[in-house]
Amino acid sequence: MDLGLKGLKAIVTGGSKGIGRRCADAFAAEGAHVSICARNGQEVDETVAAITAQGVSGFGQALDVADKAALEGWIHASASTLGGIDIVVANVSALAVTDDEASWRKQFEVDMLHSVNTVNAAMPYLEKSKHPSIVLISSVSGREIDFTGPAYGAFKAALIHYAHGLAYKLAPKMIRVNSVSPGNTYFEGGVWHWIENNNPGLFKQALDLNPTGRMATPEEVAKGVVFLASPASSFTTGTNLVIDGALTKGVQY
Repeated sequence: MDLGLKGLKAIVTGGSKGIGRRCADAFAAEGAHVSICARNGQEVDETVAAITAQGVSGFGQALDVADKAALEGWIHASASTLGGIDIVVANVSALAVTDDEASWRKQFEVDMLHSVNTVNAAMPYLEKSKHPSIVLISSVSGREIDFTGPAYGAFKAALIHYAHGLAYKLAPKMIRVNSVSPGNTYFEGGVWHWIENNNPGLFKQALDLNPTGRMATPEEVAKGVVFLASPASSFTTGTNLVIDGALTKGVQY
């Protein structure tokens, strides 16, 4: 299937590792030009090099997405470098799981507010695009009560609601908005890799909950994100795509 991504311009927050990195790789493999941001400058540079090695334009900056001015600056620089923005993937999470005020603030500023600020800053470019699309990365923790912290689950749920509301609001402009809710996703250097080595009891508990007997790979989640973002999914908007290996038990009507 041709996803229709060749020549389009995509931006991905948190694009240097995990799901975000695999999204950036997949967009580039489909012929899209890609810009990423992340905290680690070396990882940003390595990712941009991998993107450009696929014969497309790449751009990246090291920044903290909670810094609104830096985030907006990267978005405008991305549009200038790539020649516009067609696709936005807001992917960064604070992963704050303790039940204290600091976690609630981090989840709001990173997961929620960075997504809102990214969408708002990119909107003038999306309005000029022929194939505008937004994908927000939520979590199955936004659908069901699980062992993660309350702030994490609450703001992941808020992202799903925000995406659906945006989809309804922006539909007359033909700007599609969807969310993706991954289950536990394992990759080297990721949170579940750390938990496996430092809290094996919790790792086993999480693993046992999934009837497939394993966690997702970043590639498996990224494929869903990239398809939803692509023109091949042109009439899909306002949906929440769950990619969890049947982890969640609630029926999503």
